[in-house]
Amino acid sequence: MTTPVIAIAYHSGYGHTTVLAEAVQAGAAGAGATVHLVNVDGITDAQWELLDAADAVVFGSPTYMGTATGTFHAFAEASSKRWFTKAWQDKLAAGFTNSGAMSGDKLHTLQYFALLAAQHGMTWVNLALHPGWNSSEASEQDLNRLGLFLGAGAQTNIDQGADAVHKADVATAEHLGRRIAEQARVFVTGKAALAS
Repeated sequence: MTTPVIAIAYHSGYGHTTVLAEAVQAGAAGAGATVHLVNVDGITDAQWELLDAADAVVFGSPTYMGTATGTFHAFAEASSKRWFTKAWQDKLAAGFTNSGAMSGDKLHTLQYFALLAAQHGMTWVNLALHPGWNSSEASEQDLNRLGLFLGAGAQTNIDQGADAVHKADVATAEHLGRRIAEQARVFVTGKAALAS
């Protein structure tokens, strides 16, 4: 069986997004992928090479002032060297984010990630979950309790630490990890079949 390689390129200001990155990692590894966590704050040449060699790249950042952090934006701008050579073309991509408010303009951050992926010629993998917590019989413990479709989102109170990331949001990030690993396996297996 083909083992896909997933790289998670993320920035975390206060640790909340690291919790989500680790949840994506756990979900992808549990689905049989080889997974690399790449904190883009001070990214090294070796870490760029991990991204270049991956079958899929998952982008993650807190949502600050309606978009990804400045650190993540600097990473995205630096990725233009890959854009020129089409190094990430035809890889899979996905994304996740966290903010203090229930909405917090997280959708804009996910759209930013999807556009970054599109500029690189990558193929976006969505969350593929119905919204949770949207009826009188639903619960805030539901997967996708915030009702996002483009990627995984989390809400954490701004006066609480990383250990307060909502368990349903962690589980949703794990789901995203499994999904990207499963889709990457299909993608890699298909490429190998076409090449043979």
